[in-house]
This record gives sequence, C-alpha cells and structure tokens, in this order.
Amino acid sequence: MRAKITYAVTAAVLVFYFLLVGSRGVLLIKHGTLLTVTFGVAVLILPVIGIWFLWKNTQFVRRANALAAELDAEGGLPVDDLARTPSGRIDRDSADAAFARRQEETEDAPDDWRCWFRLAVAYQDARDTPRARKAMQRAIALHRGRTTASAAPSGN
Repeated sequence: MRAKITYAVTAAVLVFYFLLVGSRGVLLIKHGTLLTVTFGVAVLILPVIGIWFLWKNTQFVRRANALAAELDAEGGLPVDDLARTPSGRIDRDSADAAFARRQEETEDAPDDWRCWFRLAVAYQDARDTPRARKAMQRAIALHRGRTTASAAPSGN
C-alpha cells in the first residue's frame, strides 16, 4: 500500500510539474517572436515526453498488478521465504538459489506467463531490475496472447 501511495504522490507531483512547464511553453509561444516560439515549442516537448513516460509506466504497473492478483487467486504467487540480512535486505545467495529454480522453471515452460512472472520476481529479488522488467513485460505479453521474443531476458 505504501508503494501505491508513493507512486500516486510522485505521479501527482509530475503532472503538476508538466502543467507548470506546459503553461510556460504556451506563454513563450504567445509572446510571438521567432525565438520565444522556438523555445516555447521546445519547452512543450518535455511535458509531452514526460506524460507519455508516466502513462506507459502506469500501464505497466497496472498490468503487472493484475497478473499478480490473478496469480494470487490461483495460489501461484511465489512465497517470500528468502533469507534476509540483519538490515532486512534479501540475502544474495538465497536470491541466486531462488533465481536458478525460477529460470529452470521458465526454460521448461517458456510460453507460460506465470513462469515469467515468477522469474521477474526472482530477478527483482536478485536486484536485477532491468531484467525483472523485461521478464514482467514478457509475462504481460504472454498473458495478453502475444509473444515477444525480443522481450526475453538472457542469462544472469
């Protein structure tokens, strides 16, 4: 729940920032000189890119959460039984052992979105966020009935 609140607050702050920057871009364009119009258009590009990025990330999170809810309803979510350091972080050796099991499971059933979801969790536990994201994208694509070979992460 804390992560959702943090995400919502961050998104709200970003939207406010995009509106503020966008209004400045419009003011520059309204000024009407070649230089201010050029700067105004350049300034408007930043919020457009930011809104697109925020939208794509929000879609990703919503789809991943939907997969998690479906997997939870099936009783297939990975159990968090990994060893932890005194500070509460996941022990690297424990995460690597779990990752090896999940990777083998995914190699045995490469078209099962559930395996890719659990592999994404294992990547995240092993602190490999880029591969975790690619594995989750693969799980989402498989769940939606699409296959994307380019989304398959390789190795550890």
